[in-house]
Amino acid sequence: MAGGWTERGSRRRARAASVVVPFPRGEAGNRLDLARLLPSGRSLFLGFVLAIAVFGGYWGAKASSVFAVQHLEVQGASPAVAREVEKAAQGVVGTSLIDIDARAIEDTVRALPSVAGVSVDRAFPNTLIVKVAAERPVAVIRRGNSAWLATGSGKVIQEIETGTERQFPRLWLTRVVGVRIGGSLPSTLAAATRALAAAREVRLPRRVKAVRSGEGKLTLILHDGPEIRLGGASDVLLKLTVAARVFPLLDERSLYVDVSVPERPIASRYLNS
Repeated sequence: MAGGWTERGSRRRARAASVVVPFPRGEAGNRLDLARLLPSGRSLFLGFVLAIAVFGGYWGAKASSVFAVQHLEVQGASPAVAREVEKAAQGVVGTSLIDIDARAIEDTVRALPSVAGVSVDRAFPNTLIVKVAAERPVAVIRRGNSAWLATGSGKVIQEIETGTERQFPRLWLTRVVGVRIGGSLPSTLAAATRALAAAREVRLPRRVKAVRSGEGKLTLILHDGPEIRLGGASDVLLKLTVAARVFPLLDERSLYVDVSVPERPIASRYLNS
């Protein structure tokens, strides 16, 4: 018995000796915890030196010619429009890519009549990329011996030589109608250019040669095909969609198809029927 009590007493003393004593939680303990979390003086010094090096490198590169613009690359535009963009943005050549004001360049290029949208990207070390969405001409505007390209919205974007750009239909102006690059055509002619833009969208089976307008009515004159009478300028896209579907059903001698009332298209071999 005595031996058993002695053994149990030894076990109790062993358990008591193995109890974990909690770390004192007082002001001294809090200061010790904070000291462990704070960076060392060496770490602070290295971080400061690194920050100085980064900012120094940035300002050095900005002030030097290492990243100076040497090339202007225009994407998404025809050669003629690309030349206009290059001329408008030529002032940035020699400027550091880091110091480029992209928004100012975009505003300058977007002001060109032939440009619908633009974005500027930097291609280090020495190239500035100007991505352009060009205006899409749909017609040639003619007045006397002068000619211009116009978009589907009626915007005049470029003066051209007469006899060129034959793939576009012709719209004729009277001499009293003024034309300005970047300006808009009168409402009646703008309605005609919108009709031409819609004709491109529906992909008529024959190319449009010209547009006749008068008394609030529009008529598309086609190459080797019947003319399309649209009536008023409303619902032009719907009317031309109907005309495109009617074409395969027409008599080859038909001289016109009238879709001024798109629910009831009419075709005839007689112009004045």
